[in-house]
Amino acid sequence: MIEDIYKADAGRYEAGMEYRRCGRSGVLLPALSLGFWHNFGETAPLERSKEIMRFAFDKGITSFDLANNYGPGYGTAEETFGYVFEKSFRPYRDEMFVASKAGYDMWPGPYGNWGSRKYLMASVDQSLRRTKLDYFDVFYSHRYDPETPLEETLQALVDIVRNGKALYIGISRWPENALRFALDYLRSHDTPCLLYQERLNMLDRRIEKNGMLKTVSEGGAGFIGFSPLAQGILTGRYLHGIPEGSRAMQDKFLKTSQISDDLLKNISLLNAMAERRGQTLARMALSWVLAHPGVTSVIVGCSSVAQLTDSLKALEHKEFSDTELKEIDEISSRINFY
Repeated sequence: MIEDIYKADAGRYEAGMEYRRCGRSGVLLPALSLGFWHNFGETAPLERSKEIMRFAFDKGITSFDLANNYGPGYGTAEETFGYVFEKSFRPYRDEMFVASKAGYDMWPGPYGNWGSRKYLMASVDQSLRRTKLDYFDVFYSHRYDPETPLEETLQALVDIVRNGKALYIGISRWPENALRFALDYLRSHDTPCLLYQERLNMLDRRIEKNGMLKTVSEGGAGFIGFSPLAQGILTGRYLHGIPEGSRAMQDKFLKTSQISDDLLKNISLLNAMAERRGQTLARMALSWVLAHPGVTSVIVGCSSVAQLTDSLKALEHKEFSDTELKEIDEISSRINFY
């Protein structure tokens, strides 16, 4: 098959995307970033992945969030990205902000997991080969390693930047004390942390309530949130039960046991509120995350252009009244999901 030639939309930066300053840096990120966790692995049709990536870029989404173990099929989301990048995006590399991560299980044996220097150094090289990139814009420690000395993990990240394999460093899902240490260490080694990544949605508000957002902001980093739709719970897809083919039906990352009658009753209240606002529940959930001070970008996953189109509409109505915020607080406080 002859590959069609992609030419990016000339109006991509006037398509309504909002760009936000990333901490105390020169980087601006789009309010929405495209995430590759579930829908771009070896089971996803390449043509569909290409269509979504092109559409995202044409709408001003310049930020792409990967990790070495994203799939399904470890490494295959990066391979999909690399294939589409080579065929469509190489002329636009300098307009793209591409992130990857390492920290979770990737290959057998003692060196394929966690936060050792050996694992991180091997991981970044493997990820660059799969994505067909010369460098990442940001490379993350994907999770906190309680056994490896923090200095070892952080110095490996510093050296990844100094070796030209990434421009910036990111930290994902580290506890507050370790994050504070990381912010200080990286700053003292002239490679300040650019981004902190963690889950934030209306059902998981830990970092909002425990001060982590403030810690990140005071440390000069930006914040990028993942799972804003709580793996589909905040899309309204489960309002009338568990549909066939849904993520909950797979009973892996999202368990059927999590979807209780009490949960659905409270989700229905949030859905009714979204309707009063003239939004879908998914759009309101994204708008709510984006309304937080200190949030630089929100990672959205999608399995179709239609889903991404709906997510983009969240940018049209990000304002919440005090009454609405209080109602969301009351409803979410009754939900025990995570």
